[in-house]
Amino acid sequence: MKSHPGLWISFIILILQLVCAIKVPQDPTIERDLYQPPTITKESEKNYIVDPRDNINIECEATGNPFPTFTWTRNGKFYNVAKDPKVSFRRRSGTLVIDIYGGGRPEDYEGEYQCFARNRHGTALSNKIVLQVSRSPLWPKENLDPVVVNEGASLILQCNPPPSLPPPVIFWMSSSMEPIAQNRRVSQGLNGDLYFSNVLREDAHTDYSCNARSHFTHTIQQKNAYTLKVLTTRGVPERIPTFLLPMGTSSTKLVLRDEDLLLECIASGVPTPEIMWYKKGGELPNQKLKFENFNKTLRISRVSEEDSGEYFCQASNRMGSIRHTITVRVKAAPFWLDKPKDLILAPGENGRLVCRANGNPKPTIQWMMNGEPILATEPNPNFEVAGDTIIFREVQSGNSAVFQCNASNAHGYLLANAFINILDVPSRVLGPRNQLIRVIEYNRTQLDCPFFGSPIPTLRWFKNGQGSNLDGGNYRVHENGTLEISVVRKEDQGKYTCVATNILGNAENTVRLEVKEPTRIIKGPEDQIAKRGTTVRLDCRVRSDPTLRLMVTWMKDDTQLHIGSRMSKEGDALTIFGVAERDQGAYTCVARTELDQDFAKAYLTIQESSTSPTSPLTSEQRDKPDPPMDLELTDLAERSVRLTWTPGDDNNSPITGFIIQFEENRYQPGTWHNLASVPGNVNSALLRLSPYVNYQFRVLALNDLGSSMPSPSSERYQTNGSPPEVNPGDIRGAGTRKDNMEITWTALNSTQAYGPNLRYIVKWRQRHTGEPWSNVTVWTNKHVVWNTPVYTPYEIRVQAENEFGRAPEPGTVIGYSGEDYPKAAPTDIKLRVMNSTAISLQWTRVAPASVQGSLVEYRAYYWRENSLLRGIWVSRKKLQQSFIGDRVRGIVSFLIPYSNYKIYMVAVNGRGDGPKSDIKEFTTPEGVPSQPKNFRFYDPNRELIILEWSPPEHPNGNLTGYSLRYQAFNGSRFARPVVEILSPNQTKYTLTRTDPISRYRFTLSARTQVGAGEVVTADTPLKQDEAYTKNQVDIATQGWFIGLMCAVALLVLILLIVCFIKRSRGGKYPVREKKEVALGPDDQKDEDGSFDYSDEDNKPLQGSQTSIDGTIKQQESDDSLVDYGEGGEGQFNEDGSFIGQYTVKKDKDETEGNESSEATSPVNAIYSLA
Repeated sequence: MKSHPGLWISFIILILQLVCAIKVPQDPTIERDLYQPPTITKESEKNYIVDPRDNINIECEATGNPFPTFTWTRNGKFYNVAKDPKVSFRRRSGTLVIDIYGGGRPEDYEGEYQCFARNRHGTALSNKIVLQVSRSPLWPKENLDPVVVNEGASLILQCNPPPSLPPPVIFWMSSSMEPIAQNRRVSQGLNGDLYFSNVLREDAHTDYSCNARSHFTHTIQQKNAYTLKVLTTRGVPERIPTFLLPMGTSSTKLVLRDEDLLLECIASGVPTPEIMWYKKGGELPNQKLKFENFNKTLRISRVSEEDSGEYFCQASNRMGSIRHTITVRVKAAPFWLDKPKDLILAPGENGRLVCRANGNPKPTIQWMMNGEPILATEPNPNFEVAGDTIIFREVQSGNSAVFQCNASNAHGYLLANAFINILDVPSRVLGPRNQLIRVIEYNRTQLDCPFFGSPIPTLRWFKNGQGSNLDGGNYRVHENGTLEISVVRKEDQGKYTCVATNILGNAENTVRLEVKEPTRIIKGPEDQIAKRGTTVRLDCRVRSDPTLRLMVTWMKDDTQLHIGSRMSKEGDALTIFGVAERDQGAYTCVARTELDQDFAKAYLTIQESSTSPTSPLTSEQRDKPDPPMDLELTDLAERSVRLTWTPGDDNNSPITGFIIQFEENRYQPGTWHNLASVPGNVNSALLRLSPYVNYQFRVLALNDLGSSMPSPSSERYQTNGSPPEVNPGDIRGAGTRKDNMEITWTALNSTQAYGPNLRYIVKWRQRHTGEPWSNVTVWTNKHVVWNTPVYTPYEIRVQAENEFGRAPEPGTVIGYSGEDYPKAAPTDIKLRVMNSTAISLQWTRVAPASVQGSLVEYRAYYWRENSLLRGIWVSRKKLQQSFIGDRVRGIVSFLIPYSNYKIYMVAVNGRGDGPKSDIKEFTTPEGVPSQPKNFRFYDPNRELIILEWSPPEHPNGNLTGYSLRYQAFNGSRFARPVVEILSPNQTKYTLTRTDPISRYRFTLSARTQVGAGEVVTADTPLKQDEAYTKNQVDIATQGWFIGLMCAVALLVLILLIVCFIKRSRGGKYPVREKKEVALGPDDQKDEDGSFDYSDEDNKPLQGSQTSIDGTIKQQESDDSLVDYGEGGEGQFNEDGSFIGQYTVKKDKDETEGNESSEATSPVNAIYSLA
């Protein structure tokens, strides 16, 4: 067909005339007043499988103005919801609610549904939702013959579960519900069959059972068990590997883009073969590769076209190896390249909708308007369909509609709604009215004037009511209405008016601009050297705008300075009295107003006051060096210059080095940076320079006492520009919402820019798609990419560019778009009660594709439903326990015993919680109770103590009683404890004191069948008379009292020894003649009346003890010496000897009395010494 040249020319002119679409600002007043065609905001997934036990909700939510009405089709025909009493609409929603609880049969509602949201401006469509009811049919009854196999042979036990929706989870168990142990030799295939690479005699069991667990009901169906008999032989021959799955030497595999690729190879052989995986002509994609099932399964996550090719698995043992080749073909369901976006135009404007999608095979594009194919509608002179683009020309008010783009191929379809809204809106000025803007002179400022209208208004700015429009020169008007003044001067002060105008009307707003004098420190502090103990004054004179509130503060070493007692602030100057070493440092005066600030810094050095540091060879005073002088630039080159200077006086301390600093006046004027340092014995340096920097240099000298003041600045030296040599670093890509990715980086500094107009070329594309790079040029260090799929990896490049060219090609960084909430919940949750306060959880992790982000943790939410004890109030506050990382088990602690709990789990990513799992219920057993409450006691008199208490706040079970333990004590002496077991209903106990002085210690605990709980302890208070007794008792432990008693005992002992010595020297005393008469050894008494005083007379009576006062006490008799006749009336002879006779006890006979002689009292012996 011959094309017409004029048609193409007019088409190109039309494209060039297209204008940008109107953007409606996020302003509630605007959104409320504007009409809008419907927009679908929420819908059920395309393949919607529901639980037959629950009510069915088919989601369809939409917005629009006026609010849309909803209709549905089922299997392509209009669905009359009103005719079915089991079906209803959710309030202010298009969501269908099918009442299964009320008796509806879920199977009757299976089919293909589509939602239509309508208002007078258009119709939006949902996806076609295929509703299916979950099925888990029973396993057919079958009789399985015993499986007989030779030892060493391979074996496949088939599962063949009945087809169910969705497919069940298959696992093999024994009859005791213990999992069949799997390893390299025995494993379950993806089809559910159990494979034995070689059978051993210990494999002979009678209960190999295949189990299928349904997705919704979590019911488990069990196939009849296999009985395996193994015929043993004397030796198992080794054999080369053969493949059990797949069969043959090659096979093919078709997988769709972004799905997980699963390749499986299971081999038999003796010994058990090893499985290895390779890819022909390339490396396996390690970053998304995972080996499963003991290396028998290869999983590649989210495959892309570059994952196509030939893969082969190799099974090998020491007998040999075999290989199987799998040809992988990657196809793709349609995916968006450019999804159509809503378009808002004014009457008479032009625009276009673009719908671009890709896939394998390439999808076909079909357009619809308000749900009807465009080809079937009447031709419209206001728009034209050109493949994947609809072009609008000179639209009118009645052209608002919702257009649908359908991209489909053999593997699926995409459906997108995009409306075109034709608006007639007079000009409006948004934002606050009559604003006051204050700005510092010579700064940049912006006066905002947000506006809206359709057609888009033109905006003009005027000053002080003058007729000339402000634009150009020092003024610049942005597209959003903002007036930017690049350098504000005093004459710019005044009243500014913005006027928005379109054909429907005008609107205006006023902004008042006040220009303030900048805050400047006209005399700042200077570096000082002060002697310790002297007074230092640091000046700071500030000039600022008198209408602004000025605040002057001081900092020391970049930290806020607290003005203490040794400091005073006179005006803005700082005075320090009696300076010490701790006052040394950098002092900064900061002058701040609400609009700007200025600061000045000085260094204070403290020296000893008595003697100044001296050189070893001289007694002259030492100080910091004087600043260098006479700076000169020579050897001027493109990237280098030589700086020469004359050192200043070293002040009797040798110069150890020089620091060279530079300042540039383009990016950070007035800020000095260290450039180089050189030893103190040189006075020149060759400096390496960066392009496009206007350098100025200065030098500081160093010695042991510090640095000198800076030298005078050198002349400026401008280097030529060049393209940047480095690209920005720290490039990151991360989503802040589920549909965007924010790309950030660290901008180049002033010495890396190398030229004017530094900017950055940002490129991005989805990883592994092979699609062309998208790019944008920005002048900041951030760019946001919108309309991205959820948590998708992107390749990112950021390249620096200036007026002289671009930096080298940058490296590629991987970033990710924003996360969405996880789509799946943990399954197979198993819990085990560990004790009365803790349970262990085990679950199956969610599929990686369902996380829709980076998995942060699994989280358990649990709450106490009720207590097993009657009358106990229970808080149902929901608690949570986090399990960080990709874990499959954890422990929930700090539960309350003897309670019913409910628990569910969610997967959590960076966005938040995913859907809930099934709620599990469990009961905690009894535990030990908490301590009894309100334990108190009182003593109504000196004989009784009454104890009272209340039951524990947390019984944690059925109380069986109380344990009361009490113990009397006095000071540090404790009596034997007494334990009482009381009934569970008893809350009072009366104790009778054993004495009125002792204190008591009570411990009380409640008991359940598990044991005793927490104890509560209390002591009775110390009474006044008891305190007196305690003081008396404590005297016995005082040192002075012990020393006194020891001295008395020693004195008594000495007196006893002296007494015994005197007695032994006495012998026999003549009564008449006072002289000794020799007596026979056997004579007891002479005729002359003398008395033999033997040593035996000095012994105390048997069984008696001597008291401390010299008396003799009987241990077993109550008799005392007073009971004897006249034993207490002894007489003394002239020589001091004792004359007396023994007498018998008054109530004893004489014979008995003579046999028992009276013991001599030590006190009487003492008297005899007189």
